[in-house]
Amino acid sequence: MANSSAPWIGCAYLFLQSTCKTIILPSLYESSQKKPSVFKALKLALADSTGSINGVDMLKVHCSHPHLIVQLKFCKQENCRRFLQSYREGALQESLQKHLQLFLAISAVPLEMELKAGSEHLDSMLKEEDRCLECIYREKPDRLRDEEIIKLESLIVHQSINNTTAVKDRTSLNSPSLPGPSQGNSLSPQVTFTFQGQEFDNRTLTPDDHQKFAKLVSKKWKQVGRSLQKNCRALRDPVIDNLALEYDREGLYEQAYQLLLRFKESEGQKATIARLIAALEENGLISLAEELLGLHSSED
Repeated sequence: MANSSAPWIGCAYLFLQSTCKTIILPSLYESSQKKPSVFKALKLALADSTGSINGVDMLKVHCSHPHLIVQLKFCKQENCRRFLQSYREGALQESLQKHLQLFLAISAVPLEMELKAGSEHLDSMLKEEDRCLECIYREKPDRLRDEEIIKLESLIVHQSINNTTAVKDRTSLNSPSLPGPSQGNSLSPQVTFTFQGQEFDNRTLTPDDHQKFAKLVSKKWKQVGRSLQKNCRALRDPVIDNLALEYDREGLYEQAYQLLLRFKESEGQKATIARLIAALEENGLISLAEELLGLHSSED
């Protein structure tokens, strides 16, 4: 299909339309308040489809009523193949519906999807996977990522952190909260937790927690990821293995950083310090847990 020495790069367009008359996806995306939520749902659903947060790039999102059109760029054939399988089996549609329902706080988002590469309508040939891959490979991206996409990706990384205060207020008042992406596990963030006989406030992970974890966890980042995956579907084994491969050149810090980033993006306000400390304890990383809770500095 491609010269073995050349990178595998292809492009496709994903057409999305809600079948509910009261839910207009282009209008939601054009809303400054709703746009980050729609984008985050798209980002996580695409990550689910490829098994990696960086498995496919969104170059631009077009609003063409009644469709929302997402221009996709694939840099690896295996990621594109996984995407096609997820699309064909309906897993991508199910994931996107789930994330939109969660982030837009609405009861349901029925969707219709269509996939195109150039003039080719891929829905009619989905069982011919190699033919679909060839069509996508023939289409090369005609643009870099829009500045808007870059800003939105930066925004969603910090979204849960910026909302920490509001989330803690709702939790302390025992307000009903939306189910998270791992809703089958019924994880509701507790207000406090106990570590080494002391009680600590439970809180959403902060940028400082993120950096300390990435710096100090070293080679055990995979084991911590597998402990976290028990209550986080976004950290399935293929995802952890893909992170190891994708960031092998960048080293352990970046691999660990990307692991926790995936956890935070997937779990939102449920990505709490208590869950991370429990995973560290399970893997014997007591010193790192103490560092994150400030116990080292308090003893000095």
